[in-house]
Amino acid sequence: MLTPLTVAAVQTPSIPGDVAANARTGAELAGQAADQGARLCVLPELFLPAYHPPALADLATDVAALGGQVADARLDPVRAVARDRQIVVLLGAAVRDEQDRRTCAVVVADGTGEIRVAYEKNFLCGPEEKALFVPGSRGATLHLDGWRLGLGVCYDGCFPEHARAAQADDVHGMVYPAAYVSGSEHRRDVYYAARALDNTGYVVYANAVDGVAPWTFNGGAAVYDPEGRAVVRGPNSGTSVLVATLSPEALAETRAGHTMLTDRPRMMPEEETTGRDQVYT
Repeated sequence: MLTPLTVAAVQTPSIPGDVAANARTGAELAGQAADQGARLCVLPELFLPAYHPPALADLATDVAALGGQVADARLDPVRAVARDRQIVVLLGAAVRDEQDRRTCAVVVADGTGEIRVAYEKNFLCGPEEKALFVPGSRGATLHLDGWRLGLGVCYDGCFPEHARAAQADDVHGMVYPAAYVSGSEHRRDVYYAARALDNTGYVVYANAVDGVAPWTFNGGAAVYDPEGRAVVRGPNSGTSVLVATLSPEALAETRAGHTMLTDRPRMMPEEETTGRDQVYT
């Protein structure tokens, strides 16, 4: 049986190229989330290096992953808060593996203090991302306290089939670290509410905010309920830690009343994937 799960969606700026400083900020914000009872804290896309293409051209902004493990000492504050506060922290990173593949990824710090690569962004957005990264080719499901949450990054959420493919793993919702630029507020608020309603599941959406021109971002971090309503939503500027509790009863009630998942064929052609990784915490 599921029990309520308290989560935090964070919006905050990053310092371009300063992985160590951003990790310290992330640890502080995760601590604030833990103070409010959160078991999961989600920080924005490319939070560690900042979503700033000129800074990302410097490979010193990468964290190295060997066998999926990230040992970079700059992330020690995140390790410490995850271990000491027993909070799972998801944050965006530029990751380089032993095959010299560079991906726009989500890394996870859990209660053991380890940091692992959890997911690599499948859909790269625009020529700058495509020049910097290679796309991931697998889905991923985060397991936390009995909840199964599909992982995506920003532009992945613009593809309904990406979230629908996660339903092959019977997920209860989706998690999206993102970096939506200023001026895109309408699309930001439609896409992730739609993914919640499409799949009658929760969506945890963490977004970058403010930043260094011309790469400025619009906040609006949110948690959406299974009918696509914002339970909490941040403003368009400034740092916020948005905390909400995912309700098993609300999930079950919504799925009982809106039966799209059971009325559709179990697996539609566009949902076929090369596989999913399981991220246990």
